[in-house]
Amino acid sequence: MNAELNRKRTVSGICLLLALAVILVFGRTLWCGFVNFDDGPYVYENPHITRGVTLAGIGWVLTHNHAGFWHPVTSMSHMLDCEVYGLKPWGHHLTNVLLHAANAVLLLLLLRRMTGSLWASAFVAALFALHPLRVESVAWVAERKDELSGLFGLLTMMTYARYAQQSKVRGPRTKLFYGLALGFFLLGLMSKPMLVTLPFVLLLLDYWPLGRFALLSASDGSPFLTARAVPLVVEKLPFLALAAGSGVVAFLTQSSHGSLMALDRMPIGPRLANGLVSYVVYIAKMFWPDNLAAFYPRPAEIPAWEVAGAGALLLIATALALTLARRLPYLVVGWLWYLGMLVPVIGVVQAGEQARADRFTYLPQIGLCLALAWGLKDLSASWPRRRPLLGVAAIAVLSALSVVSFQQISYWRDSESLWTHALACTRGNYVADNNLGIVLAGQGRSAEAIEHYRQAFEIAPSFAEPHYNLGIVLAGQGLFAEAIGQYQKAIELKPGYAVAHYNLAILLARQGRAAEAIEHYGRAVEIEPDFAEAHYNLAASLAASGRNLEAISHYLQVIAINPDFPGVQFNLAVVLAAQGMDADAIEHFRRAIEINPGFAEAYTCLGNVLADQGEYAEAVKDYQRALEIKPDSAETHFNLGNLLASRGRYPEAIEHFRRALQIRPNDANARNSLNAALALQAQSDRQNQK
Repeated sequence: MNAELNRKRTVSGICLLLALAVILVFGRTLWCGFVNFDDGPYVYENPHITRGVTLAGIGWVLTHNHAGFWHPVTSMSHMLDCEVYGLKPWGHHLTNVLLHAANAVLLLLLLRRMTGSLWASAFVAALFALHPLRVESVAWVAERKDELSGLFGLLTMMTYARYAQQSKVRGPRTKLFYGLALGFFLLGLMSKPMLVTLPFVLLLLDYWPLGRFALLSASDGSPFLTARAVPLVVEKLPFLALAAGSGVVAFLTQSSHGSLMALDRMPIGPRLANGLVSYVVYIAKMFWPDNLAAFYPRPAEIPAWEVAGAGALLLIATALALTLARRLPYLVVGWLWYLGMLVPVIGVVQAGEQARADRFTYLPQIGLCLALAWGLKDLSASWPRRRPLLGVAAIAVLSALSVVSFQQISYWRDSESLWTHALACTRGNYVADNNLGIVLAGQGRSAEAIEHYRQAFEIAPSFAEPHYNLGIVLAGQGLFAEAIGQYQKAIELKPGYAVAHYNLAILLARQGRAAEAIEHYGRAVEIEPDFAEAHYNLAASLAASGRNLEAISHYLQVIAINPDFPGVQFNLAVVLAAQGMDADAIEHFRRAIEINPGFAEAYTCLGNVLADQGEYAEAVKDYQRALEIKPDSAETHFNLGNLLASRGRYPEAIEHFRRALQIRPNDANARNSLNAALALQAQSDRQNQK
């Protein structure tokens, strides 16, 4: 009894120490800000997210892709952060840190449950948790999906292990744990579709450490799975069905978003070559994590010897793991775990510009850590005093990794540090040049920004983003013709570049080329249906061209996306009033005033519509409220004067006409109305005298 209690206390203590270590190392991220690398569309530029948890927002994340992915669980977690912390970066970072700490503890408990080995499990969990390759996943707010998919992936394995152990005795909770495993797996896929290969990992766990089928030797000595494996494969079919569905959704959403790289830009040969080399590079970075960057550019060409060498190493390692499978089962499980979990992001289906990414190792590296820990355990079995030796070595390794991780986090404190570091430790990094240019432009350092943009598209001529960003700088300098040329070049390289169509339309509209502007605004909303700003400007351009019904449609789209979008309620009301749809116009003028109680023009326009509707008393109140907010509005004085004159209240009308003329002395309409009101007042006075 006491021994069991002591074991529980030891496990609890190690879990607590592990969580504290994660918080001490990664807590530095709380002083980091958002970065200009997906944090915008994921969080602070996305109105569906920044409004916090709303029914409309939940509906949006369930039915739309978010930054090229369908990951509603991740999106809802960002919503929840905005609900709790607003747009204070430290809160969003805190959530990442706590999720990562939870994953480290969960991994320890999972491995201990399956293997019974506490210290090897603790070493794997600590190695996973504190390694510098984790920094990108934890310090980058937009990469929340790693922690969430990791959490649900580990919970899937934990409940699956409980199911496997219950199935040996056919306990009453067998179906419960199987159902929980399926549920957690679905939530993991809805956090990040990279988990599609997890059913393969579950099958590996069946072999070791769960021991659910035997790996025998055929007559020629090669390993094969006996018929006992068939039921184990069959029970994975529901998991495989969910994985297949998630894969299809991921492919469709990334295709529609334009994230997938076409084969003409990167043929299958270079993709496979990059994938082979990346497998080896990730292993090297595990043992020597230096020159870690937020983006690794794809090399123009990979030397044949590197590809051949990487392929040979992978084949030799796989053959060795399979050969030793019966004697050292953790080797084949750990190695195939690593190989299999990286398949979705190894680049055969290329999404994005990167050659590889540290974040891709979040769960796959656990396989290598597992093989390493149990390998050391077996290798040192005969060593005298092995426990203190291994303990000291583990503490030294983990301390060194923690120091490197702590330093690596410093590069994520802001966008300038992030991209300056990336340029320092990589070559030909066109994404880093482009993103650093954005930072410099935002600081008013236009000349330096232009230099980085030009460097980016010289390195990667097919990269559209620096042309677009150069267009922004040129437009800011008043060089509109040159800016238009850069936007057009960006669209030529990337026809689905919604924001480039939008900015091009703005410049075309400014030059009076309304038809072309409308065309490009329309293309922007066709590509990105939730692009509120493009709908708004398109509506304004359509209204200015007399196409009011089309304008109304796009204003309503803006309201559906963001009901609080500045000015949209007012502009919609103006167009509705012009179409004679007074009741709808009144509703939207009032909504505009509700959003902005100091909106004087909205009160004036509402007064105009109410006056047309015969609601004279209400109209007068709205005009008066407008004048309280903006006393020098000649238009409001004039309109109120006309209404008062029409009701025979000539002295008051005369006062407002005179005030309008004080503000606009050359206003002929106000002067004529004043003269008419004076004449009518004089006539009224004469009649009263009689």
